[in-house]
Amino acid sequence: MISDKQLKQIVEAAIFAAEQAVTVDQLLSGALANFSLNRPRIRQVLDQLQDDYRERGVQLVEVASGFRFQTRAELGPALANMWPERAPRYSAALLETLALIAWRQPTTRGEIEAIRGVSVSTQIMRTLQERGWVKVVGHKEVPGRPALFATTKEFLDYFSLQSVADIPALAEPPEPDTRERDMIEVLNSENGTN
Repeated sequence: MISDKQLKQIVEAAIFAAEQAVTVDQLLSGALANFSLNRPRIRQVLDQLQDDYRERGVQLVEVASGFRFQTRAELGPALANMWPERAPRYSAALLETLALIAWRQPTTRGEIEAIRGVSVSTQIMRTLQERGWVKVVGHKEVPGRPALFATTKEFLDYFSLQSVADIPALAEPPEPDTRERDMIEVLNSENGTN
């Protein structure tokens, strides 16, 4: 029999020592394999640990791949000078492409290009795939059978999301006011596109 205190310590230590996020099943089959425990009890311990770390500089968060400790986002600027190497900077084109894949997944390269109005370079797609943020999840049933791209668990983990449903909604563009709408109609009628 394991005490609540010991169980909490083992779960905390296992997650802390892990190189990647840890699932409940990994805890049950790994560090807690010698004890008769169930998933609800482990979830309860994880909830308690999240409460324990709520006001600290690090927090226990659940991401797509499981649970991990990470520093609080608001402390990033203070911690940035701790390590001389900087995170890679990504171009606006790469970030726009990634955002479109995230919001419209699964989507094709052609659909992304149609929205952006410019072609998506092979290097951008290669970088996103090498980073592990997007992958080919199938092929669209149209001539040429273009690849369908979607985000991965690595993408969700990197952005501290549990699922695709946690991606913030895309803001709708505001409706044009009456004068703008009238101007658009006039321009369309002059160009014969009405």
